[in-house]
Amino acid sequence: MNELPSSLPMPILLGVGLVLGLFALTMLLLIFNYGQLWFQAYWSKAPVRFLELLGMSLRKVNARTIVQARIMATQAGLGPDFTARRLEAHYLAGGDVPRVIRALIVAHRADLDLDFDRACAIDLAGRDVLDAVQTSVNPKVIDCPDTASGKSTLSAVAKNGVELKIRARVTVRTNLQQLIGGATEETIIARVGEGIITSIGSATSHFEVMEHPDTISKAVLQRGLDAQTAFQIVSIDIADIEVGENIGARLQADQAEADTRVARAKAEERRSVAIAREQEMKASTAENRARLFQAEALVPQSISDAFRAGRVQTQNPTVSPSPA
Repeated sequence: MNELPSSLPMPILLGVGLVLGLFALTMLLLIFNYGQLWFQAYWSKAPVRFLELLGMSLRKVNARTIVQARIMATQAGLGPDFTARRLEAHYLAGGDVPRVIRALIVAHRADLDLDFDRACAIDLAGRDVLDAVQTSVNPKVIDCPDTASGKSTLSAVAKNGVELKIRARVTVRTNLQQLIGGATEETIIARVGEGIITSIGSATSHFEVMEHPDTISKAVLQRGLDAQTAFQIVSIDIADIEVGENIGARLQADQAEADTRVARAKAEERRSVAIAREQEMKASTAENRARLFQAEALVPQSISDAFRAGRVQTQNPTVSPSPA
């Protein structure tokens, strides 16, 4: 039986040494670059493998962002579903991973129904998911009308024609279930303004509105103005109300003045027609008079023509006989 060689050839030993050296160098580089992150994740009970960290680097993903987001989710007790792969997928899709995790932590603390997929969808849709969750927990106040529009009050007219200038404040909270595809604050402001103007317009007198402004708020709330919007209306409060012009009286005065102008125009038209008719009658009278003069001028000529024609005979006067 042949005996095994006591030692390996030198080229094989060099190759094995080179491989071991490259492996050791790679491990040193990994430990140097990702050792701190790995230990941080490990001691935070959110472990991440060295190969995952290396893969993030190759895919141009900020490994520190992913690890810190995973640590936050784990320490907040969000559950084991927040793996590095899922966080990395949202990062590659262009999402803001830390902001999504902070929004989920706030929602978890406030016992809101918001999962990771919906939060990622809200973030990728261009909405600020953290601000949406905070608004859902702590409702915010919207001025109606919006001061950015240049108007400070809404103008509405009651049935008695008196104008009321109103400024309302709308308290809203985010509706996380309709945040994707729901209408924004501008729609809420427009709908509330429309509801206030309609409610005041249906009031018999402006005194009713000023005595009980809460009736306007209740009537507007009953209209369901937050349907298909990203917000839920908590309350509508009338912050300020002022009496403006008596638009009804002004409109009546303007209408009376317009009627007066119309009557004057019609009277002037009738006067013009009468003057024209008078002038026509004068012209007709002058024409008839001229015809009369023309007829009278023909009478002597007709008589002379009759004499010449012998159609007219003159009778000599009777001569009484002389006495014997």
